[in-house]
Amino acid sequence: MKIESLRAFFSAAPFMADLGVEPVALADGRLHTRLQVAPRHLQHTGSVHAGVMASMADHTMGIAAQVQQPEGRWILTAELKTSLLRPATGQQLHCEAWVIKPGRSLAFTEAEVWAEADGRRTLVMKASATMAVVEAARLATAPART
Repeated sequence: MKIESLRAFFSAAPFMADLGVEPVALADGRLHTRLQVAPRHLQHTGSVHAGVMASMADHTMGIAAQVQQPEGRWILTAELKTSLLRPATGQQLHCEAWVIKPGRSLAFTEAEVWAEADGRRTLVMKASATMAVVEAARLATAPART
C-alpha cells in the first residue's frame, strides 16, 4: 500500500482526522505515524493526554495489521494494553507500530510512542494489541444497537 492510500484511509476515520494523526511511512511491515501536538491534546499538567497517545497507538497498530489483510477483511481491536513510561511533552508525537504475528482470525501487534521536543525524541509509551480479523460483509450487515 502506498502512503497516499494510507492518508486517504486515515482521513476516512473521523476520530483520527480530528486528532490530527497522519501516516508518515510504511516499510518492512512497520507503520510510522505523526501528530502535531496542539493545546487541545493536553491535560491540565501540560503534558499530552494519555487517551491521545493510546488512540494514536491503537489506530497505528490496527492499520499496520490491516495492510497485511486480503481484500474483504477488516481489523478490529479486541484487546489493548498501554504502558505510560513518562509524561509526553513537545511539539510532535511519533508512533511506530508493527505486527508481531499475523493470523486468519487474530493478529498480535506492538507500538511505541515517542514525544519530540526541539528535535530530541523520548520514548513515552509502549503498547500492544490483539486485533480481531473479521469479514467486511459481516460488519456491513451488523444491526445497529440503540
